Amino acid sequence: MNITVYLGANPGNDPALRIAVRELGEWIGRRGHGLVYGGSKSGLMGELAESVLLAGGEVTGVEPRFFIEAGFEYDAITRLIVTEDMPQRKAKMIELGDAFIAFPGGTGTLEEIAEVMSMVSLGHLDAPCILYDLNGYYAGLRALLSHMIEMGLSTPQRQAGIRFAASLGEIAEILEG
Repeated sequence: MNITVYLGANPGNDPALRIAVRELGEWIGRRGHGLVYGGSKSGLMGELAESVLLAGGEVTGVEPRFFIEAGFEYDAITRLIVTEDMPQRKAKMIELGDAFIAFPGGTGTLEEIAEVMSMVSLGHLDAPCILYDLNGYYAGLRALLSHMIEMGLSTPQRQAGIRFAASLGEIAEILEG
């Protein structure tokens, strides 16, 4: 299974992020899954890719040309796909993924997983869509999704494919259970 993970190129300021992202990467590699991610060597992205590689897994990075020109790519990954821009990058990452995880990240992470959430809710993508709610990181988004239902702007059926997982164990259960 190719697991597309969206996450930041910044390290964040909570040591739990680095620990959790490395555990996720080790699990992906040990279980024989492939990682699809943004291709950067920086921050949490680099930690994730390195941990998958060290666990014997394959890593596919998808990076727009302007990030390559800025030197952000991770040279040690299995495969690097260069796109012309961010929309092509997002489309390629969705095309390659069999499951999608949003690790805690910034606005780019939110924007990328929002597209997957929309595609899942519309029935245009039949794949697990998981928000890794590490230490309640996505609690606000979960509340917003519930509020959408309360306001009659969404339905439980539309949101059925959007899952929240508080731990790696819950992610594993969703993906392999």
